[in-house]
Amino acid sequence: MTISKRFTTTAAIAGSLALVGGLAGCGSDSGGGEGGEEGGIADSYTVVTDTAFVPFEFQEEEGGEYVGFDIDIIYEIADRVGFEVEHENTNFDGIIPGLQTGTFDIAIAGMTITEERAEAVDFTSPYYKSGLRVGVPIDNDTIQGVDDLEGLTVATRLGSTSADYIQNNIEGATANTYEQLDQAYLSVEGGGSDAVLYDAPNVEYYILTAGQDSMKAVGELIEAQDYGIAVAKGNDELVTAMNEALAEMIDDGTYAEIFAEWFGEEPEWLEDLAADQVG
Repeated sequence: MTISKRFTTTAAIAGSLALVGGLAGCGSDSGGGEGGEEGGIADSYTVVTDTAFVPFEFQEEEGGEYVGFDIDIIYEIADRVGFEVEHENTNFDGIIPGLQTGTFDIAIAGMTITEERAEAVDFTSPYYKSGLRVGVPIDNDTIQGVDDLEGLTVATRLGSTSADYIQNNIEGATANTYEQLDQAYLSVEGGGSDAVLYDAPNVEYYILTAGQDSMKAVGELIEAQDYGIAVAKGNDELVTAMNEALAEMIDDGTYAEIFAEWFGEEPEWLEDLAADQVG
């Protein structure tokens, strides 16, 4: 098995990577829409991600390759199911519309499974267990958790479950939403927002790296969440095959190996994840 396979920007792998208006780019000629109608697994699928979500997907400074936990996961699944990956990159809020219009076939981007999203796209079984985390300036001792965000300005990502949480659960709070996630952290560091609220692994990774001298995480994990791989509607056979591949990866240790490569240790919730599989 190959753990460190990566998306590249070469024409041989990706074809044209031009994006127009955040949603443009061509789906695969043998992609999920056609495969969904005729049945069977297509030879290739257009897989979209948002490379602003470190360490799940990001672009290396040298060489321009796309790497990360999600990248390794989708390539391992593709190997096992038997399809080629044609890569596209877009802003997070453009992913579901792109799946609905047929621009993309599959999306892996640290996307939380929700009832609302499941009405628009299909999801695989969960492949990651997460939650939300609050990050604040390192010298702020007033904000100790989500309860202290009432009436404040909170930065987050446009189109995310965090944005919904701020709007629906934090009284009087204003959500500063950004297409690029690094803009949310810069807003906090620059004083434009009082705090950031986003997926725990990304907040924690930022604080351990670029934000180690400027930010800290506070409070407990908020709202347990499951990430799923999104698939355009009408591709039931593809979803089933991906679920089976994911279940096999968890059972044979490949998943834990990939996880440890990016997060330093095996997940403590691996048994719970295994129980969630339907493959």
